[in-house]
Amino acid sequence: MSLYDHGYKQIYSSPEMVRDLVLGFIPFDWVHELDFSSLEKLNSSYISDDLRERSDDIVWRVKFRGRWLYLYILLEFQSTVDRFMAVRLLTYVGLLYQDLIKSKQLPTAGRLPPVLPVVMYTGDPRWTAALHLDDLIEDVPAELKQFQPQLQYCLIDQKRYDADELETMENLTAALIRAELAEEPQVLIEVLNHLTIWLDRSSQAELRRALKEYFGRILTKYDMPDVDVDALADLTEMQTMLSERVKEWGRPYREAVETGRKLGIEQGIEQGIEQGIERGAELAEAKILKRQLTKRFGALSEDTVALIDQASGAQLELWLDQVLEAESLQDLLGQS
Repeated sequence: MSLYDHGYKQIYSSPEMVRDLVLGFIPFDWVHELDFSSLEKLNSSYISDDLRERSDDIVWRVKFRGRWLYLYILLEFQSTVDRFMAVRLLTYVGLLYQDLIKSKQLPTAGRLPPVLPVVMYTGDPRWTAALHLDDLIEDVPAELKQFQPQLQYCLIDQKRYDADELETMENLTAALIRAELAEEPQVLIEVLNHLTIWLDRSSQAELRRALKEYFGRILTKYDMPDVDVDALADLTEMQTMLSERVKEWGRPYREAVETGRKLGIEQGIEQGIEQGIERGAELAEAKILKRQLTKRFGALSEDTVALIDQASGAQLELWLDQVLEAESLQDLLGQS
């Protein structure tokens, strides 16, 4: 398991993360009956030897209507879809049951506790594997079908969630998935801001440390060779650093505008028309602004393009200064 994957497992070793995972992404009403104050993570000494060798799963238990419910969370970091995931989970749940029997952890009635298998998938290809074990077994007569093993798992396919919907959720898992999907540092700044507010209690220090290490690895996809992420003390320092860096990244765009202004001046002198000086600069500014807005917010409407093309040089400069910090087109272009 890579350091990146290990960081993910550390994060979901926190009861707060597991609570938000269940409440935000398991679409059943009964999850609201779970007593999350009873959440208990099974340590390695509790798991059987065969199961302990697995490095990509986490097992929790939580009280449901006064009895234990086991949460089996499998973290799937592979870039390809495992067609037989349901078979794997059948094996893992069976091993868990064997351990409960061996360690005499069954309820007084002697019946096996329920298990909710959850697969968290982070790969790019859409998950296409069967969610029901039954779908992997050949069709047989009903008399034979009743003897076949059964299992179904919940899938959390992170790359398929809508970023706008995640943004509306006050949920730790949603924030983490949003960071995974982020294509711009501004989104990470927003997520870090939420996390520092939500995780302000001293009892959450371990989760904050795990998140800080995890975000440090996310930041490696941005060009910041001079930043020592390990030297940053916490999430707050990471957020501050990233905010300052975003402002610095705006400088090349302002320099490009100045280059465009100079080109406009030369063109104006060449033509002997004073208006050409200003218009050349404005055209350069408008072109750069439209390029940056398209990268941030997608294709621009005709009305937006017209608004930019008709804007004054002063207005274009103002928008260019604010483009990297704007949360939406309306926030930016609606300002005077």
